[in-house]
Amino acid sequence: MIGFFSALFDPSMPFLRNALLAGILSSILFGILGTIVTVKRIAGLAGAISHAVLGGIGMALYLSATGTIPNLPPMAGAILFAILAALIIGIVSMRARQREDTVINAIWAIGMSIGVLFMAKTPGYTDPTSYLFGNILLISGRELILLAVLDVMVIFLVWRFYPQLEASSFDDEFSQVKGISPHAVFLILLSVTAIAIVLLQTFVGIVMVIAMLTLPAGTAGFSAKNMLGMMILAWLYASIFSIGGLVAGWSFDLPVGAMVVVFAGAIFLAFSAGKMFVRKHKMNTESQILYRKKRGSEV
Repeated sequence: MIGFFSALFDPSMPFLRNALLAGILSSILFGILGTIVTVKRIAGLAGAISHAVLGGIGMALYLSATGTIPNLPPMAGAILFAILAALIIGIVSMRARQREDTVINAIWAIGMSIGVLFMAKTPGYTDPTSYLFGNILLISGRELILLAVLDVMVIFLVWRFYPQLEASSFDDEFSQVKGISPHAVFLILLSVTAIAIVLLQTFVGIVMVIAMLTLPAGTAGFSAKNMLGMMILAWLYASIFSIGGLVAGWSFDLPVGAMVVVFAGAIFLAFSAGKMFVRKHKMNTESQILYRKKRGSEV
C-alpha cells in the first residue's frame, strides 16, 4: 500500500496516475453499460463483440506495418470491427432469433481468427497478449480523453432517454405501445457498447472486459431496487474493484487487469453466497413458523 501511494505522487511516474484515472473513468462505463447489458441479458452479444475486436486490431497492425495505410492506429481497426460485429449481431438477433447463437459464436471465433492471421503476417514481432489481457499502466493521455468523452456521452444519453431505455430493457411490447422503437434502441445500445469495449479493452483486455461489464452490475443487482439504482451501485462497485485491483496489482507485482477481475469475481461470489444463506435462513424460519402454527391448531 505504502509503495503504491508513494509511487502515485512520484513526478517520475505519471503512468500510474494515468492508470488510476483510467480506472475511475472506466468504472462509469462498466457501471452504466454493464447494467444495461445485464438487464437486457445480452452479455453473450457483448462478449462476441469484444473478441471480434482482435480482428480489427490485427488488420490495423498489418496495414500499418506493411505501409499500406501508414500509421494506422490499432484502435481505428478495432472500432471498425466492433461496430460491424454489433450491427451484424443486432440485425440477425432481430430478424432471425433461431440463428442468434450460431451467429454470435461465428462472429466471436471469426473475429479472433482474423486477428491472429493478420498478426502472423505482420512484419516483426506482434504480441497479442497485451490486447487479450490489457495493461492499464500503458494507457495514454489520448485514450484518457476518449474515455472521458465517451463517459460524458453515455451519461447524457442515459439522462436524456432513461424512460425509453428502461421501457425497452424490460418489455419490448410495452415500449412499442409507448411509441418507442426497441430495435432502434437495441442497435444504438450495441453500437455504443462496441465503442466502449474498444476503449475498455486497454484496461482489462479483450478476454476480461466482458467480466467487468457483468460482475459490478451483477453485484449491484443483489440490493438495487430499480435500474437507475443498479447503475449507480454498479458504478460504485466498479470503482472499488478497479482501484483495489490496481493497488493490489502494483503492490504484489501482478497483472492489474487480472487482479481487477479476480477482485470483482470474489466480491460477486461472496454476495451470491450471502444471498443464498439469507434466503435459506428465511425459508427455514418460515417453515418453523408454519410448523408451530400447525401444531398449535392441532392442539
